[in-house]
Amino acid sequence: MLGNVYKIRRCIRYALFTFYFALNSYHSIGQEKRSYKIFQFPANKIPVIDGKSDDWKLVPANYMIGMDQLWDDSKKHTTNLSNLDVKVKVGWVKGMNRLYFLYEAYDDYWDFSLSDLHNDIFEVVVDGDQSGGPFIDRFHPNKAVGLMDAYFSFHGVHAQNYHIFTPAEGKDWALAWGSQSWIKELPYANAAYNYNFKPGDSGKLTLEFWITPFDYASPEGPAFAVESVLAENKNIGLSWAIIDYDDVNKKENNGFWNLSKEHTMYGNASYLLPFRLMPLEERFKKSIDAQWSFKVIDMNRRLVAFTDESIGKVLSWKWDFGDHTTSTEQHPFHSYNKPDHYIVTLWIEGPAGKSKRTKVWDVAVK
Repeated sequence: MLGNVYKIRRCIRYALFTFYFALNSYHSIGQEKRSYKIFQFPANKIPVIDGKSDDWKLVPANYMIGMDQLWDDSKKHTTNLSNLDVKVKVGWVKGMNRLYFLYEAYDDYWDFSLSDLHNDIFEVVVDGDQSGGPFIDRFHPNKAVGLMDAYFSFHGVHAQNYHIFTPAEGKDWALAWGSQSWIKELPYANAAYNYNFKPGDSGKLTLEFWITPFDYASPEGPAFAVESVLAENKNIGLSWAIIDYDDVNKKENNGFWNLSKEHTMYGNASYLLPFRLMPLEERFKKSIDAQWSFKVIDMNRRLVAFTDESIGKVLSWKWDFGDHTTSTEQHPFHSYNKPDHYIVTLWIEGPAGKSKRTKVWDVAVK
């Protein structure tokens, strides 16, 4: 009973937290006209995290974001691809709350010999529900809150910042900036590198990784977190920066190449850019494919709602509910007379042909 009370309190806390930031974001996500796309991988072509780019060859070139979209907001350099050249692609898979990244970079000087933050870094910031607003300790809107109190209760909670070491040798692949270090570990993230240079050398690095965005990344651990739900045509807030070091003895970085036009995007999610979770491209779809889902609306009446989710142009539907009754509606409701688990089939037909989908014992009523 006490455990349930704690869970209810945390749910209320999360709802209030979300409502607060929806009201108090003082910049909108779309402060620029720029927007970008996130490629949807087919379920049978999910990238293997091995540090190789082979799985990304099917992603069109117009999904790639290069140096022409970045600016050095430290105002130290102009773009010179012989010194630094970075290309990024972002993907997702329908039904999985993961963002996949391919990061390919050439640098004329890779700086990664130290064990602290002095490291070439790919800094990724994500706000899965576009709640916006500040999310790091020093930007806490209530200045009466102590810095460490703000760190544990606020930092990285509704948006997350990953300092990804490029490359990481002898340390974790990333600093998940906040008190939620668990978000950079399986089953919430994974990463792999491919490179053959040493500190101080030039060369190309390939980094593959995926992360899980959270609407509420609880400092109390993953059991109390709320994942961002990724869905087709939804926009998320996303941006990144490349922190470039060129001298192991120099304390300051050599440049801060930013996708956002606002330097403090690293701690304020209102300065992120809209990235759209794209639908599956037509070349990966079947011309006709029966798909459906269901929901038990009223278990006492054994009332079930069936939803057609078929792909392609459909002209006719036929449902067999598994109890010797049928329907030709597209989205039927059906009441079962007795408790059981049922074999339900949907047949569809259209200009491209016919298709059938059966679910064995998924539909069960008491």
